[in-house]
Formats: sequence, C-alpha cells, structure tokens
Amino acid sequence: MKLQCDVEVVNRMLPTFGMKSRGKGTRAVLSIGKHLDKTTQRSNIYLMICTAKDRAGSKYKLKGNIEKFFTWFVEEGKATVRLKEPAVDICLSKADSNSLKNFLSAARLADRGSDTSSLPLSTLTPVRARDVEQPKKKLAIVSKKDYPLTSNFPHSLEQLQVSYCKLSRVDMRMLSLKALRKLDLSNNHIKKLPATIGDLSCLSELILHNNHLEAFSEALCLSTLQRTLQHLDLSQNRLQTLPAQFCQLRELVNLKLDDNALLCLPFHIGRLSKLRFLSAAHNQLTVLPGDFRKLSLENLDLFGNPFIQPNPLDHKMQLTFPLPLQELASRAVANLRIPYGPHLIPAHLCRDLKIAKTCDCGCICISFYIKTAVSMNLHQVSHTVVLVDDMGGTDAPVEQHFCSLSCYSEFLDNSLQRGTR
Repeated sequence: MKLQCDVEVVNRMLPTFGMKSRGKGTRAVLSIGKHLDKTTQRSNIYLMICTAKDRAGSKYKLKGNIEKFFTWFVEEGKATVRLKEPAVDICLSKADSNSLKNFLSAARLADRGSDTSSLPLSTLTPVRARDVEQPKKKLAIVSKKDYPLTSNFPHSLEQLQVSYCKLSRVDMRMLSLKALRKLDLSNNHIKKLPATIGDLSCLSELILHNNHLEAFSEALCLSTLQRTLQHLDLSQNRLQTLPAQFCQLRELVNLKLDDNALLCLPFHIGRLSKLRFLSAAHNQLTVLPGDFRKLSLENLDLFGNPFIQPNPLDHKMQLTFPLPLQELASRAVANLRIPYGPHLIPAHLCRDLKIAKTCDCGCICISFYIKTAVSMNLHQVSHTVVLVDDMGGTDAPVEQHFCSLSCYSEFLDNSLQRGTR
C-alpha cells in the first residue's frame, strides 16, 4: 500500500521547548510493509515515509502504536495519524481522498495486528526522485506525438492545455482532474462537449477556440459552471445558436464568440451582470436582443455582422384581441412577481415565463406582442467599442417589444417628434 501526498512529521514535544512546527508539508511517498526488526529478529508492519531529502525513508512501527486518527477533513485529502512512540503526529495533506481512505484503513488494520495476508503490503524500498517531486500544476501539450496514450494526467493539475492534437472529443481522463482551473482545448476537431465538464467544480477558464462545435448544451449551463466559469472562448466554431439557459453562467467576465454562424445572442444576455469583455465579431447577427441594453461592458466587438438598418415602422405584429386567457394569466404572474415553478404550473408555461419580454411601459408580455428594432449607440453599454462596420459606425439595431397597440403608437409618436426636431 502506497500513498503520494504532502507530509509533515510534527514532534509533540516541541511546545515543551518553546518551539513550533514548520506548518508546511513536504512531498512524500508513504508505504506500509514488512520490515525485519534487528533487535527482536521479527518482522513487523511499519509505515515508511520517503521524501526528496530522505529517499531511503524513515520507518515507524504500526502494530499497537497508533494513538488516534484525525479524519475530519479526509474528503479534502487531509488526515493526521498520531503515534505513541515516538510522540509524533504525521500530518497528511494534498492526497487523493479515495487513496487516503484506503491507506488509513490499511494503517488501522496494521495497528490492530490483523492477519498480514489481509493487508495490501508494499516493499519498503527507497523511492525514485521523480516519485517525490512537487505535484505538477501546469501541463501544455501542443503536438499529437506528445499526447499521453498509456499514462494518466497528473491529478494535481490546475492548468491543462491540449492543442493541435486533432482531438475529436474530450478525453474523459481530463474530467477526473478535480483541481483543474483552466482547460485549453483550442485548435482541435471537437464536435461535442460532454455534460461532465460541468463536474469540474473549480473550472474558471474554458478555451475551445477553433474546434468544430455545433452546440453548447443546456446541461453545461445548469452545471457547477454557473458558480465558477469566468472566461469562455467559443470563437471559430460552428455555433448557430446558444441556449436560453446560457445566461445562467452569471460569473462570466470574458466571453468570446467570434467567427461562428450565430443568428442571435441569448435572449436574456443582460443577466450576465459581471460580463466586461464581449466579442462576437464575424457572425450572422442582424439585430441584438432587447436585454442587451442592461450590459455594462469595458470592451465590445461586434464587427462584421450583417446588421439590419432599423426602421420603427417595420414591425412584427403578434397580437390578438382579446388576449388569450393564458397570456393574461402569464402576464399577471410576471407583472405581480408571483412565485411559480413546475410543481405549481405546467413546465411549458415555466419555459414561456423565462423568456418574457419587457415593454417600453415596463409591463411584461409573453407570447403576444409587437416587435420592432431601434438603433442604439453601443457606447451606452460599453466603454470601448470596436467599430461595427467599415464606415466607422458604433450603432447597432436592438429589438424592442410592446405589450399593446397603445404602447406601440406612443413609441411611434415619440419617434416622429424626435425626427422633426
């Protein structure tokens, strides 16, 4: 039984002499195995700790010699084994939690003097230098010939780049790297993202530039990425739409969508209140969603999109008179902010309410409205704006919805009055 982790051996007598422990572990390999006691000429079970400075290892007898186990933080890869003789605490940290649990179980059996045949014992021999190196935090693979086929990625990785390897899918071994904060899979051939990327609970940066992605799934938008993801690069892919749930990624600060085939941006993009950098150049955007007005950006790039020339008189009429009862009820729920959920109303009504539109008057409309587009200077939402076209413009069309004919008429009157001034 072997375990790789950080270890600090603390002498409990130090405070007696007015001394303190270092408080910092050293990378080590721990082994449990048999060793011949030269004094008694008997084989006993020992714990051996090997470090870079002491590769031959220090041995500690286990049978009847463990005073206590401290395992409150074993799920975080931390534990302490208190020995009777010598009076030391062996503090373990940065271990794989499952490996640590197995190791502690073996140590308990050895302490109780259990039959050695039931113990997963190791040979107590000096370790290699590479076994006690500090855990690797960063790894960059930028060639297919360097891609590991038979060995695993170091479980301690916090930043992983795998580019130019012609990957057609995400390697599932990457998804077991629970400490991963940055994953760069740019310049590959990935077509689909597994939902289990959302299980990387520390992931704050995901770079998927220049792949073959055709979709970004709802499952990813509803995963733990909601709480962690700050930087997302989906540029140079084949995306045509993003799901409405995309706006649940509310920690996003930097979003890159350039060089796709996007026909529209997410309806509730204004909910990305922390977003500061947005680039969606060279897509197929003809108009921006009305929620775009709520953004507060530092830098915005929408160059190279086929934006329409807005005309308030051009509109889409989606109203009936009188309004259907379902529309009236849904508007009441939204305007009065009545709590709702799939346990109270049908799921399809919940979905409709999630994409409710806000009229100029402040009221909500759901499926029945009048829609038009108005011009907006993008400096209203961003400090720095990359020119929208070759003519030096910084205006773009934004959707506007109206809940009734009277609201639309009032808007037209105001537009005409502004035009005659």
